[in-house]
Amino acid sequence: MQYCGKRTFSLLWQILLLMAGGMLLFGTAYAEAADFGERIGSMAEIKAVRISNTSDKTRIVIDSSREAAYKVSVLSNPQRIVVDIKNAWVNSSVKKSMAVGSSFAQNVRIAQHDANTVRVVVESSLGKNNYKIFPLKGGSAAYRIVMDFGDLGNASKGSGIDFNAQPKSDEAAADAAGQTETAKQDDVKISEPVFTPGLKGKIIALDAGHGGSDVGAIGPTGVTEKGVSLRVAQELQKRLLAEGAVVLMTRTKDTEVSPKKANASDVEELQARCDVGNNGKADIFLSIHMDSFTNSTPSGTTGYYYAKGSRAGQRLAQYVSEGIVASLGTGNRGTKSCNFYVVKHTAMPAALLEMAFISNDKEEKLMNSEAGIKKAAEGILNGLKKFFG
Repeated sequence: MQYCGKRTFSLLWQILLLMAGGMLLFGTAYAEAADFGERIGSMAEIKAVRISNTSDKTRIVIDSSREAAYKVSVLSNPQRIVVDIKNAWVNSSVKKSMAVGSSFAQNVRIAQHDANTVRVVVESSLGKNNYKIFPLKGGSAAYRIVMDFGDLGNASKGSGIDFNAQPKSDEAAADAAGQTETAKQDDVKISEPVFTPGLKGKIIALDAGHGGSDVGAIGPTGVTEKGVSLRVAQELQKRLLAEGAVVLMTRTKDTEVSPKKANASDVEELQARCDVGNNGKADIFLSIHMDSFTNSTPSGTTGYYYAKGSRAGQRLAQYVSEGIVASLGTGNRGTKSCNFYVVKHTAMPAALLEMAFISNDKEEKLMNSEAGIKKAAEGILNGLKKFFG
């Protein structure tokens, strides 16, 4: 009995201690919750991130409930533009990662960096002369931080950017690469060229995407887009020369195309690539790239053509992308209209080819192999043969 009494007393004591601890924990949690509620009342609430694309620029708008100080910094490998918004908190409804889907910026991420700071990160390889970040106050006490990327020299001409653009879903952005402006039949401004059959004597401009200080996208194991695109372009050049074609290469080594090299603005670099085709009076212009996304799931091949260009450009994009799919066995993501600079500012039918996703483990490995390079070149060659008849 004495033993049972001591045991009962011990159990009662443990229960009392647990109850006291629970009350203490509950009280602490309640106090912390109350403190958080009081604290955010004096902080800026980040309510939305909105994206809008035009042919000349990309605009990312961060919507805040009130004015907030912010700091801009740049990180490298890969290059990222970082905006730290002070004394702010991000609403849980805000999508934390979005594909921008333009040639000026790739992805944007937002997170609560610490208790008082919201961090926005934009992946973009643009130089400081081609992006601008500034505050904007609107009606109903709305406050915005605006991030513009692209050809900012055209800002005074009217950007046509919608401040009320809604965020894109990752799925839609991955599928269309943010370039979904569909060409209407009455928008065609370039007359249809007439070609004699065969590749012999045709002047073909090949643009190996990126190069030099611009590595492009990087795969999971470090394979670079600039390296893969150049290897395919060089292999394709050999095959085209064997067919009797004249080949104009925008680059034949790991370098920028503009005479200004790494000091060139993005627009100057892209225009230098267009100039190779335009000055050489090329029959067609083909820009070769690797696609990329924020995760390793997307895969496949996509062909792009200028939304207001000739139907020949659309056929070119279709045939070369189908050729890659047949040769490499990648999934066919179809052909899509776009406003990419190099297909818009070339005077001949032009296409931009995303051969595969370098962010996909299997496709990165495939495109880093000699077999993959040769098959890719073979597929493009077959597409060109079909295009010229």
